[in-house]
Amino acid sequence: QAVSFLTGMQGQFPLHKEDVIVLKTSFSFDASVWQLFWWTLSGASVYLLPSGWEKDPALMAEAFTQERVTTAHFIPAMLNSFLDQLEMETPERRDGLTTGLKRVFAGGEPLTPQAAARFADLLPETSLIHGYGPTEATVDAAFYVCDREKDSERLRLPIGKPVPGARLYILDPQMAVQPAGVIGELYIAGNGVARGYLNRPELTTERFLSDPFYPGERMYKTGDLARWLPDGQVEFLGRLDDQVKIRGYRIEPGEIESALRNLEGVQEAAVITRA
Repeated sequence: QAVSFLTGMQGQFPLHKEDVIVLKTSFSFDASVWQLFWWTLSGASVYLLPSGWEKDPALMAEAFTQERVTTAHFIPAMLNSFLDQLEMETPERRDGLTTGLKRVFAGGEPLTPQAAARFADLLPETSLIHGYGPTEATVDAAFYVCDREKDSERLRLPIGKPVPGARLYILDPQMAVQPAGVIGELYIAGNGVARGYLNRPELTTERFLSDPFYPGERMYKTGDLARWLPDGQVEFLGRLDDQVKIRGYRIEPGEIESALRNLEGVQEAAVITRA
């Protein structure tokens, strides 16, 4: 049931028999879910990138061309490395890659408008989709198809609209719906919402709540700040807590601070992030 969101993805970004998805993500990373299963809905194919190649943009570019990959996923940090590689390729080799690559999904951390503009320069015929979704929503809950003209005026890229089958709510602390432009906490509902955390009943109760708008269903409390834009897109604005995303990994600075304070001779600790 949880992977039923893939039917929504298929409706939004239809794959065909000639399409090839590249599986280049560890099974332990949530982005692997659609790479593993989406292709089966349409009779498309999946190409298993050899282990270790996902860390080498040159090998990836070569494999994408030879295997005629049409659909790929990148964490934004790795996407920038891939674009670095494309800039070093000859125009002929770059054209060979761009001819087949139809769509690239970027998620796991925010994608900047600058990276999207660079992508459009190097891969003008390839769609770039900014995805959003935590593991607890069986990964992808919203998508935004980048638009070079509109995005040039944005400070940050939207995360878009919910994938068919998912629902996004932006609520205040009293669970009231926030109007467009007003910041609130983002909640996700729909079939993709997970059953909870394994052996963590208290955390499950805290994060998986009854959906006040659909009796009998549940929603996930993301801890993310967001707002609706006038055009119906959702804009991600950061975290309610101090959690950060680094190359797709959730990092809790408070946990690191606690571990440091347990060291002999350490009275207090502070952890900050920097680029």
